[in-house]
Amino acid sequence: MPVTELVVIFLCLAAGGLLKGATGAGTPVIAVPALAMFFDVKTAVIILLIPNLFTNAWQIWKYRSFLPRRPFVKLFLAGGVIGVAAGTWALAALSAQTLQVGVGVVVLIYIGFRLLHPHWQLGERAGTASAAPAGIIAGVLQGASGISAPVSITYLNAMRLERAVFIPTISTLFLLFVVVQIPALAAAGLLSWKLILISTVAVVPVLSAMPLGTRLARALSPAVFDRIILILLGILAIKLVAAGLV
Repeated sequence: MPVTELVVIFLCLAAGGLLKGATGAGTPVIAVPALAMFFDVKTAVIILLIPNLFTNAWQIWKYRSFLPRRPFVKLFLAGGVIGVAAGTWALAALSAQTLQVGVGVVVLIYIGFRLLHPHWQLGERAGTASAAPAGIIAGVLQGASGISAPVSITYLNAMRLERAVFIPTISTLFLLFVVVQIPALAAAGLLSWKLILISTVAVVPVLSAMPLGTRLARALSPAVFDRIILILLGILAIKLVAAGLV
């Protein structure tokens, strides 16, 4: 592979790490499309396995004292694990395009609602009641299409969690997904030592850029952080709808 292409891949992975350090999510949003230009999408997802494993584990450890002990967290995470198992059924019962367009449209509606009602938030009681369903839907999407962020981020954003609480919560969910994905991919014969080595090397640019993202985010007000999350959701939703329609 030419040096120029390697530099582009390195910079895109670093950009994903920057976003991950700042918001706790978003590495695949930047890295997967970039890697897909040089590999196929399936390979791009596999290359991000080890970076996702390390970055989410690191953020959980770093923000462990902020991880909320409230009931909604356990229900949300438990729903996510159940949903991943159900994702195979969803993939067989519904087309990936239907799932992508449906989720993308719902997220866009949510963004529009939030822009019209900037101070709205999901209350504690409603958030707890909807935690398990939100986790299940996120897990189903992860199992069926490899994409869960539109639902998981939307739910946590609606709870209006502050950044220090948002990051370990979303990172725990993403880590659980990776832990389930790795043996599933291995059982399917999709992992190879070459891809594992490439994925391990990919940890370097992602992890190296995360501290910079963390430092930049410290200067952000809660309102700015909330807008960044909404922008990230908008990008995800547009990508989902476009991919589903195409």
